[in-house]
Amino acid sequence: MKTRKLVIWILTLLVFALFSTDVVARGVSLALNKSSFVAGDKMQVKCEVNATDIPAQNADVYFALGTPDATFYCIYADGLFGEPNVIGTALPDWSVVDITSTTLFAFDFSTGIPPGTYAWCLVLCEPGKDVKDINNWLASDTYQWEFDEYLWEFQELKSEQQRDNAPDVPEAKLTELAAGNSAFAFDFYQEVRGGVGNIFYSPYSISLALAMTYAGARNETASQMADTLHFSLTQAHLHPVFNALDLELASRGQGAEGQNGDGFRLNVINAIWGQTGYPFLPEFLDIMAENYGAGLNLLDFRNVPEDSRVCINNWVSEQTEDRINDLLPQGSITPLTRLVLTNAIYFNAAWLHPFDEKDTQQNGIFHLAEGVQVAVPMMSQTEYFKYARGDGYQAVELPYDGEELSMVVFLPESDRFDEFETSLDAGRLEEIINNLSRRYLHLTMPRFEYEFSLGLKKMLKAMGMNDAFDPLLADFSGMNGTRSLSIDAVIHKAFVSVDEAGTEAAAATAVIMTTTGMPSAPTELTLDHPFIFLI
Repeated sequence: MKTRKLVIWILTLLVFALFSTDVVARGVSLALNKSSFVAGDKMQVKCEVNATDIPAQNADVYFALGTPDATFYCIYADGLFGEPNVIGTALPDWSVVDITSTTLFAFDFSTGIPPGTYAWCLVLCEPGKDVKDINNWLASDTYQWEFDEYLWEFQELKSEQQRDNAPDVPEAKLTELAAGNSAFAFDFYQEVRGGVGNIFYSPYSISLALAMTYAGARNETASQMADTLHFSLTQAHLHPVFNALDLELASRGQGAEGQNGDGFRLNVINAIWGQTGYPFLPEFLDIMAENYGAGLNLLDFRNVPEDSRVCINNWVSEQTEDRINDLLPQGSITPLTRLVLTNAIYFNAAWLHPFDEKDTQQNGIFHLAEGVQVAVPMMSQTEYFKYARGDGYQAVELPYDGEELSMVVFLPESDRFDEFETSLDAGRLEEIINNLSRRYLHLTMPRFEYEFSLGLKKMLKAMGMNDAFDPLLADFSGMNGTRSLSIDAVIHKAFVSVDEAGTEAAAATAVIMTTTGMPSAPTELTLDHPFIFLI
């Protein structure tokens, strides 16, 4: 079972990614919009199928709900529950291709459902064959999920201070902070690269969440954090400048379109979650309120850690329009947790030059680093873009509607990817950006969607931020006046969807503390092997 992103380009380094290819599970895979639900939530149940792994063109689809008392109910085509233990087909003789990434059904939870652990069970069976005989199964999957009848609520401990919505910050300090954030982004990339699969993360989200934590750091703990995060400004200046940067980003794209036609969105939301009754210093709460717009939300980690975890996850899910779910995994909140700092980013923007779906090749070829070829949808268009070709790479800038944000894509030569990765830092990025010039391009690139999650503790320690995680050495006395707090975990999760209309991306970070004319022909740029992009 599974419970499954002043120098403008620097300021907008929100998300950073390595793309190799989207990975689809073999056979059939169930997917829910999240794994924990409460009354009033909407559940969406999707079925993802890799048709090439199913030895049939059609299948009978059987869907059942396993309940806490081990009773199974069949789901029929009208979405209603049948009698317990009655075998029936919900979706008879479906084309296997048609059920790829299909939402089987969605419904709103109401009260009256007993709290507990449930499981959806899905079987693809040969058409007309007896589903009771496992030999007739083409593929199957289960997905475990939790339900609680009541949403755990929190109280807010507000500072008397309001957020400063017009901070008086010199442009030089904004540039200094942005440059430091960019340097951290590339340092971090060098730590995280080299693994298997796709990488997608928001260095801005990570920097912002850790800046909130840094507000309470003192002495050697603060020094190590500043060095690792490239915070060159003093505490007194850093937080107001982060506030100015945050507000500047929030002002982007006013009136522009979003990927789905609902309007451009770039939402950056911060929150801090503390143990009820814990003595946080008013000075710390004032910094959070004035510079990050964050009040202290009180939860009872000590007595109800799991309910507290679900409450935080629901907040993150709501702020990212249900794209980041289950940020905090089970067991990450314990009775010893005293403080959780969260940052959530949601980005949804339409391309200035959308791709035409009619030009998308559904079975385009993408070459993996290992030499394997996979079929992916490949979008294409011919248009003017900013483009550069350098030693071992090509680069292109794809503007979003409103032309205040863009995606920059780097395509290293297939046999020089590692060399390009190793050389990539803020200085190299600036050099490439400065070399971009208007060019008539025939651009081909994959349509893709994936999410990425990782714990940051090991990487941050490797970058020099050691004391913050050591209960004996950590000094966060700026939070509560004592040295009783340390960081237990930093958890980051990000989602990205790129299609013909535009880009949707979301990210969240949690810090858990315990104690020119028409050319004769367009230039061809085909993103058909691993590439790097940033927004």
